[in-house]
Amino acid sequence: MNIPEALLLTFSTVLAFGVGMLLQLLFSRRNIAASQERARQIIKNAEEQAHIISSQATLDNKDELHKLRIQFEESTKARRQEVMKEEQWLIQRKENLDRQLDTIEKKEQEIGAAHELIRADRATLEHEREKMGRLIKEEEGALQRIAGLSRDEACQQLLAKLERDVEFDAANLIRRKQQESLEEADRVARDIITQAIQRCASEHVTETTVCLVSLPNDDMKGRIIGREGRNIRALEQETGVEILIDDTPNAVIISGFDPVRRECARRTLERLIADGRIHPARIEEVLDKVRKELNQEIEEAGGKAALELGIVGLHPELLTLIGRLKFRTSYGQNLLRHSIEVAKIMAALSAELHEDTQKAKRIGLLHDIGKAVDHEVEGAHAAIGADIARRYNEAKDIINAIAAHHNEAEPENRLAVLTSAADAISAARPGARSESYDLYLRRIEQLEKLAAEEQGVQSAFAIQAGRELRVVVDADGLDDNQSIAVARKIAKRVSEDIKFPGQIKVTVVREKRFVEYAR
Repeated sequence: MNIPEALLLTFSTVLAFGVGMLLQLLFSRRNIAASQERARQIIKNAEEQAHIISSQATLDNKDELHKLRIQFEESTKARRQEVMKEEQWLIQRKENLDRQLDTIEKKEQEIGAAHELIRADRATLEHEREKMGRLIKEEEGALQRIAGLSRDEACQQLLAKLERDVEFDAANLIRRKQQESLEEADRVARDIITQAIQRCASEHVTETTVCLVSLPNDDMKGRIIGREGRNIRALEQETGVEILIDDTPNAVIISGFDPVRRECARRTLERLIADGRIHPARIEEVLDKVRKELNQEIEEAGGKAALELGIVGLHPELLTLIGRLKFRTSYGQNLLRHSIEVAKIMAALSAELHEDTQKAKRIGLLHDIGKAVDHEVEGAHAAIGADIARRYNEAKDIINAIAAHHNEAEPENRLAVLTSAADAISAARPGARSESYDLYLRRIEQLEKLAAEEQGVQSAFAIQAGRELRVVVDADGLDDNQSIAVARKIAKRVSEDIKFPGQIKVTVVREKRFVEYAR
């Protein structure tokens, strides 16, 4: 290669490089211009967006300020109203105080005027007192001159007259008290005689607390006892009596203070012996039937008593209560026979006094009706009986006679007095009553009532003549430890609340039964 070609090649290369650089410069300027244009467009868009945001923010701020202004005006208005109310209340209070002050000032003025009047009246009274004193002295002097007696002599004569009057009244009082004492002594003497008669009834009382059930043979005793004693235990628990099985041949003894329970137990046991099937389920079944029959018998007994006396118009509930008296005793005396007897005595007495014999018999039959429920209702049996008679619309004189037959109410008619007399006559016959028997029944009832008050106790029975208290508790509601606690609590309450000779055994029975039927 020669020099001119080399120069031409170099020049071409430089020219090509320059042209490339020029083109690159042109492209770079075009890109820069485009970039600047885009940048200006972005800035313009940003400014427009900022303007929009600023405008929106301004509007939002205006709305918020408007809301705040409204709230402020409302709260200010409410506060202004409260302030105005308080101002009005203060103004009214001030007016009231002003009126009260005016009233107080007027009262003070009136009190001052009243004090002035009182002082003036007091001065007037002192003057009148002095004047009256002078007049009294003048009158006393005039009287002494007229009577010819001094003041001391006149006082002595007056005292002597009063003494004579007092002696006369005292003599009358003494005679009246002597008469009352004689009458009281006569009444006390009759009571003493009656009590002496009552003490002769001890054998009768002993016979009525037990009954004997005959057995076909001594093998029946084992069947009555049952396996591990379950039969006799079920009988005693269901009936509330004690069944005594001893060496007495072909017989068992039923002991219990309540004649209704004892009669239920006797009839139940006789039917079980006749049937031959003796087990707890059969015992419950037979006992239910006996109780229904006994209730029917009670109703019939009340009707028969009314029919025997010729009394009509008695309420059916009263007849039922009268029938219950057949199985109740008072001091060992059967209350139904006693009531019938009192009715007949009253009929005879009222006929002599020309009183209403029908009403007299009605009172006699009803006079002890309270004893049919006195173990369920608090109070004296006379008051209970009067409430029952009032409930069933008996006449007022009948109600008063029932309430007053033990002098617990004031007798208002002669029939009420006759009721007390007839009741005493019926009770005075030999062997009719015994006070110890009544006290024994009261103690038994107290024992059962006390035990029944404990929580979880289903039933309670006093057995063995009151020497044992058998308590049946809820097996689901109490466990063994709680049952022990119930026994201790009952024993403690019996010791503290009831007086009794010897000791009383408290037995708590907790038993579960599970019954299924196979078909």
